[in-house]
Amino acid sequence: MEPLFGVVLGLILAVASPAHDSCTCATNKWAVCAQDGPGNCTCSLVGSDHPLDCSTLTSKCFLMKAEMIPLKEKRLWRPPQGLSDTDGIYNPDCEDSGVFKARQCNQSSTCWCVNSAGVRRTEKGDRSLSCSELVRTRWIYIELTHKRSSSAFDVPDVAKALTQLFESRYKLHPKYIAAIKYDPPLIQIRLDQNKKPRWDVDIADVAYYFEKDVNNDSIFHSNSKLTVSVNGDALAIEKLWIYYVDEKPPEFCMRQLAAGISAVVTVVVLTAGIGIAVLLILRWLHTRKYKKFESKEMREIKTPSLE
Repeated sequence: MEPLFGVVLGLILAVASPAHDSCTCATNKWAVCAQDGPGNCTCSLVGSDHPLDCSTLTSKCFLMKAEMIPLKEKRLWRPPQGLSDTDGIYNPDCEDSGVFKARQCNQSSTCWCVNSAGVRRTEKGDRSLSCSELVRTRWIYIELTHKRSSSAFDVPDVAKALTQLFESRYKLHPKYIAAIKYDPPLIQIRLDQNKKPRWDVDIADVAYYFEKDVNNDSIFHSNSKLTVSVNGDALAIEKLWIYYVDEKPPEFCMRQLAAGISAVVTVVVLTAGIGIAVLLILRWLHTRKYKKFESKEMREIKTPSLE
């Protein structure tokens, strides 16, 4: 009886193990997933009970929130290599839909307004600061450079490879890729998304996933390294810059600009004043020397010769 029981138990474990392994979130390595029924896998964001749609990208706001969870809590489900780049990361306030709240505050009661990409667009203030709306980031400019090879790639081939990458890996419809320009080794990409339908991914989320991939800190569950191939040759990305353009201009007040202009004016005035002072001193020394020389000649003329 015992051997039979062992065989049955082994079969159960063999069947259950693949099911358990398949219960993962392909688009988010920080997701916590559980098999809550036959063929039903439910995933939620790490540190919260918010359900995730693993067929698409997770919002940038939720991702940043997951990154702020202490390391000792993350180690239960985070890959062993952990995070390598947390510059500019803060613990954001998110709407239930995953959208950033217009006003963000830290633990010291300092607040600021952000755009739909979570990037600060005002000066920092206290909790009395009011942010009337969440201004949408309409354009995202991505600039990157690749390692120099013996010969540059063809422009159409680079555009085709990157378009396929954004469409297949990040679920971005090609209509949102407004332009791709290539001037070896610089590649410029412009994403344009004035309005985002509910079924489309947000270009801010796409840019965040792409940035993580380039920094070898992939958010995808497979944690696979980003590889871009142009006609079979690897496009090795070296540096990356991302710029956000909102529907409305940022609201930084003129105080910082005025302070900067005042500093420049002060430096110019001081430099000019010092220059004039130096010129006057040099002129005075020159005049004094000339007068001494002139008086000496006069004395020599007036003094009779001993011969």
